[in-house]
Amino acid sequence: MRPPLLSRWLVVCACAAGLLCAAPASSAERSQSQPTLHFTKCGLTPEAKRTECATAILPLDYDRPQAGQVRIAVARVPATDQADRIGVLFFNFGGPGGAAVDYLQFVGANGLWKNLNRRFDIIAFDPRGVGQSSPAIDCKANQETIGIYSEPFVTPFNLDRDALVQKEEAYIQSCLRENGSFLAHVSTANVAHDMNQIRAMLGERKLNYFGYSYGTFLGATFASLFPDGYRAMVLDGPIDATAYVNQPWRWLAEQTQGFERALGRFFQACAGNQTACSGFGGSDPWDAFDQLVDQANANPIPADGYTPDPRPVTGDDLDWVAINEMYAKEFWGELGGALAMAERGDGSLVRALADLFYGRLDDGTYAPGLDRYFTIGAAEQRYPRDTSFYFDRGDESWGLSAHMFWNNGYVELPYGLWPDRDPDAFAGPFRIDDAPTPLVVATTYDPATPYRDALRLVRDLGKARLITMRGDGHTAYGGESHCIDKAVNEYLFTRALPPAGTVCTQQTPFESLAAQQANPTAAAALRDRRIVTARVPGLAHRG
Repeated sequence: MRPPLLSRWLVVCACAAGLLCAAPASSAERSQSQPTLHFTKCGLTPEAKRTECATAILPLDYDRPQAGQVRIAVARVPATDQADRIGVLFFNFGGPGGAAVDYLQFVGANGLWKNLNRRFDIIAFDPRGVGQSSPAIDCKANQETIGIYSEPFVTPFNLDRDALVQKEEAYIQSCLRENGSFLAHVSTANVAHDMNQIRAMLGERKLNYFGYSYGTFLGATFASLFPDGYRAMVLDGPIDATAYVNQPWRWLAEQTQGFERALGRFFQACAGNQTACSGFGGSDPWDAFDQLVDQANANPIPADGYTPDPRPVTGDDLDWVAINEMYAKEFWGELGGALAMAERGDGSLVRALADLFYGRLDDGTYAPGLDRYFTIGAAEQRYPRDTSFYFDRGDESWGLSAHMFWNNGYVELPYGLWPDRDPDAFAGPFRIDDAPTPLVVATTYDPATPYRDALRLVRDLGKARLITMRGDGHTAYGGESHCIDKAVNEYLFTRALPPAGTVCTQQTPFESLAAQQANPTAAAALRDRRIVTARVPGLAHRG
């Protein structure tokens, strides 16, 4: 069987990579005459008929503008109300490594950006190394055997230090061999410079920006480097920017706890609503899940119903899928259905989900999203070089986190072994006293960027307004809460900030997979969330 409501989005979008048909002139950040972008129609569906694409040719290294170029894919949907047009709204879905151009090519501005498109040109761009931009990072790695989240997950009981170092070095060498010196120029600071260049090439004095997750780190970086370059900025699902780049091991350990907390809330919801959870686990879903993991590790669960990849499901696969499904409350019913099937001896839906989150394609190869996520982070995050540090952190994480231990510690070893940092990476301070006030949107039980990330980011920025959604899942804008959507739209249209201390409530229900399939509105919400999160490699990682 194929997983219900799971878009093969990564495959479709990979096939669209050759469809940008622009003919732009080259530019350098310090050039005296600023070239413009030349757009052509590029929508791939009736919903995206107004989408236009172009390519910005920009310096590989802004310190040496003649030392090479990158081609940055750009897409836009012009504002529908040109008489009251405010300007351009750039967006980034996160990652690092998330794409955006293909979203506008397939969806246009009819979904997430429909209201804002009335007065804004919606601007997508694929950051350097990502999506339809070129060069595009691809380590050509099997994510399940050599990638950073390869299985079996490392524990203190199966750890072979020499073998682990060798595996990570092999992965690093594959990345360097396939992508070369380009990987020393993919930091977020360089992406911020690219974004500023695209703004100028569009003929705009200032841009507006909407960043989700890691996109909030890009936003904080842009605001710090170009405080006069934006009119309004929304940072949804915010990262603690200072910790993310300077103490990433601490930040990632806190994220691990955020996902453990989210999984506990899912189990609590399952116990209270067995219908929504497809009957999984009875009165104690937490213990039922732990038993299922132990059983699957001893005797993997058959997945013969998923014909593209009928490999049996292990306990690691169950942990991998369960954590990734915490990304959005809309996915809880899907997870409950998958676990109920596995409890009955059928791992087919779990296998389909595991493959989706690894980026496994039907031919057995892997989409490069996790490669991009790793190499971009490695280019700028300040990790220690001492390998013993990661063995200690891995042991500690295993002791603290029953299901998400593999997210930090041992898995960070390749960051410590990475040879080349981007010399232009920006590590703060992230303070914008003389810039427009950003609106920071945070969810109380956000698993990927825990709520206290938002408190720290607001503190560090010096001037920012926080609005809170009490609820679950990663990020809030876009159908989770009418209160959040209204406040964000009002801010972007008028720059009016919501009152300090504003708290909104999430409206997303916990519904069974069967109910979601039967209800067109719920099915559309699940589909839209899946489409957006498909832009972010690995779903449950960092941002």
